[in-house]
Amino acid sequence: MNDDTAPVPVPALSPILIGESVRRALAEDLGRAGDITTQATIPDDIQTTARLIARASGVICGLDIVRATFLSINDSIGFECWSRDGAHVEKGEALARIDGDARAILTAERVALNYLGRLSGVASLTAQYVQLVAHTKTRICDTRKTTPLLRAFEKYAVRCGGGVNHRFGLDDAILIKDNHIAVAGGVAPALRAAKRYAGHLVKIEIEVDTIAQLREALAEGADVVLLDNMAIPTLREAVALIDGAVICEASGGASLETVAAIAETGVDLISVGALTHSAPTLDVALDIDIG
Repeated sequence: MNDDTAPVPVPALSPILIGESVRRALAEDLGRAGDITTQATIPDDIQTTARLIARASGVICGLDIVRATFLSINDSIGFECWSRDGAHVEKGEALARIDGDARAILTAERVALNYLGRLSGVASLTAQYVQLVAHTKTRICDTRKTTPLLRAFEKYAVRCGGGVNHRFGLDDAILIKDNHIAVAGGVAPALRAAKRYAGHLVKIEIEVDTIAQLREALAEGADVVLLDNMAIPTLREAVALIDGAVICEASGGASLETVAAIAETGVDLISVGALTHSAPTLDVALDIDIG
């Protein structure tokens, strides 16, 4: 396997980031009085065992966050993982075993499952897109169309599904879009201004929607060009014109039905907002062992 087709390593999530998010999520769920249902019905000395079960096939993501959620309620809970983030699992497969205080397990259940289902859904949808373009050099990447305050987790899920990350925020790359171009007075003025402003390590990408704009962007020395909502024949023409000189990204109109045809034009990247804004939640459950 060469470097162009090798899987992209998935960086681990920061424990600090996980801890902060889990604390906020649990505070939202527990409110002012805590889990009054569990407190009312479960004696405080009951121990139990539960299993996390995949109720649908997909790609798992978020197990470290799940562990942190249970341990945030009671740090003596045992958590044994039988799967890993990025693994393909089948319907009915057991993912982990949780042992310990019954009240704590029941209280943490919904927040833990919300994280696991949401992130596994993003990873699973990403994996579908990645598989559809596996016969090409094209990589699937995400966008900033993420759930507020969950961006790092959702972008991590994209990596677990085999995709790559676009910029994380407005501060880590310059991306000149159509409205910037309109206000700046055109492709050339926008690029010249960006190059005057940017530090030497900051990449500059510009969105173009015509071949004429693409020629102008190449002449002005853009690092990356975003080919926006171009028809397949126009994409082919654009890729031929670029001829490997800069990285080219296709954006707009990518779906499970169209992504293969877009990739076959030879673009380097296809950005897909649906990976994070429209991914269905993967059905996962927590089953208490009885008897």
